[in-house]
Amino acid sequence: MSPNWRFHQLTHVSTFFSSNIYNTMSDGTEPSHPIPTTIDPYEKLQIVRNADGTITRLFKLPETPASSDPNSPLPVFSKDIPINQSNKTWARIYLPRLVLHNPSTSKLPIVVVFHGGGFVFFSAASTLIHDFCVDLANEVPVIIASVEYRLAPEHRLPAAYDDGMEALYWIRTTKDEWLREYADLSNCFLMGGSAGANIAYHAGLRAAMEVDKLEPLKIKGLILQQPFFGGTQRTESEMRLVNDPYLPVCSSDLMWELSLPIGVDRDHEYCNATVGGGSEVLNQIRLLGWRIFVNGWDGDQLIDRQTELVKMLESKNVKVVGHFREGGYHGADMEPPNAKALHLLIKSFISDY
Repeated sequence: MSPNWRFHQLTHVSTFFSSNIYNTMSDGTEPSHPIPTTIDPYEKLQIVRNADGTITRLFKLPETPASSDPNSPLPVFSKDIPINQSNKTWARIYLPRLVLHNPSTSKLPIVVVFHGGGFVFFSAASTLIHDFCVDLANEVPVIIASVEYRLAPEHRLPAAYDDGMEALYWIRTTKDEWLREYADLSNCFLMGGSAGANIAYHAGLRAAMEVDKLEPLKIKGLILQQPFFGGTQRTESEMRLVNDPYLPVCSSDLMWELSLPIGVDRDHEYCNATVGGGSEVLNQIRLLGWRIFVNGWDGDQLIDRQTELVKMLESKNVKVVGHFREGGYHGADMEPPNAKALHLLIKSFISDY
């Protein structure tokens, strides 16, 4: 897949999410001061809302099949393995070629990845996600388990968090040869981009309370790539970038409305990580010595949410690394030049253990 094609695909994804919608609660009610709408959000997002609460997705990004052929020239092999067939969840495992050709290589860290898409869109098989994981596995290098979780609104939160935890227990017990032979289960990181980072965060909170049950899987930290959080009160960056072409505030509002439990607003803990001073479980994360990496761009309307998260973690004495840059936009780290820089940051973060 050529870098230019991937960049145009990224631009298509960003345009796909651009729309103007009312600021709604998850039950569809409107607040007293809605953001004016000029575009039908369902037409813009190419979705149709069905009477039973599901949606029909009229747009689908290209997907890339897994490839485990040892005779191929690929730098990273991949394969799909079912986790819960009833829920149709599975994981795509990525194995760098180098471990097959260098038997003396030590086992590699394992990174459990959750894809983005506002909890509503995309797949672990989406080409954009697949290519990012291939490059990450090759450049760090690491073993990756990219999780296919259930999407909203058919499966509202906390379904994705449940799937994240089930994936961790599956990794702990699976007899898959790649994970058993080449992954260092004692050196595990949870990672996600955008909504995937939200899932990594909340799965991490749950995992911190079940560390004994997860052994020999030992989580060392969380890698949150432009995490998707929100709240009812608008931040400065949300107001400044309310009509941002990549992720306008109205688009994130709709995805929260489709994803949150019915009847709650964006100050629910799933959306607002800092509400009430943050989760008490963060004290356990501090005691465990986990480190949390958070990155972002000031051209992303979510930047204030991300920096607030870092400040909250610091106030609880959690080990946190915040990396924020000027410019960019939501999803900028999926663009090849930025992705390369992010991979180097992740490599440094993981190697610090």
